[in-house]
Amino acid sequence: MKLNTNSNAYIIIYSTILVLIVAFLLAFVSQTLKPMQDKNVELDRQKQILYSLNLADTVKGASDEQVIALYQAVVAPETDSLGIYTATVKGDTIYVLPLKGQGMWGGISCFLAVKSDRNTIYGAYFNHESETAGLGAEIKDNAQWQAKFQGKQIFIGDSLALSVEKNVNNETTVDAVTGATVTSTAVSKMLQDQLQKKYMDFLKKEE
Repeated sequence: MKLNTNSNAYIIIYSTILVLIVAFLLAFVSQTLKPMQDKNVELDRQKQILYSLNLADTVKGASDEQVIALYQAVVAPETDSLGIYTATVKGDTIYVLPLKGQGMWGGISCFLAVKSDRNTIYGAYFNHESETAGLGAEIKDNAQWQAKFQGKQIFIGDSLALSVEKNVNNETTVDAVTGATVTSTAVSKMLQDQLQKKYMDFLKKEE
């Protein structure tokens, strides 16, 4: 019996088998690559935390093994119930707070490093998913802008005051990224919302 390759039944069966084969191959490749992907995600997280601790010059150019060794030497292996990391840099205790928010086109995030007084910012590293290159993306790409957070105060008295504002630069405020008003406003909102809603008890806790 000759197979009718033009029949509807043949086309349906052929298409179904082809889809199953492709799906199996994709699942196999995904599963095979997952450990490597997870390792890269973890390494990227460690680098971002080290950047927030002002160790970018040490991290850049270092091998993956060197980055991991540095991270393990500086950052404690466990976080607290809020996901806060405790690091020791030059003998000083630094707390690293993970923050998440919504930018102009997608998610934004930050690792905010705070000194042991729980008020003075030691460093900050910002990231984004899809902000505009050369504008909003500068929150990640512009190390000089991120460095402006160093030494800023989170509170004035008991009031949360840390913010990002256009043409303002004082002890609690960082000047906005030029040409990226929406993203800068989103960063300011993320800082204030996350610090207020998630970390206020921690920041106000007395040693």
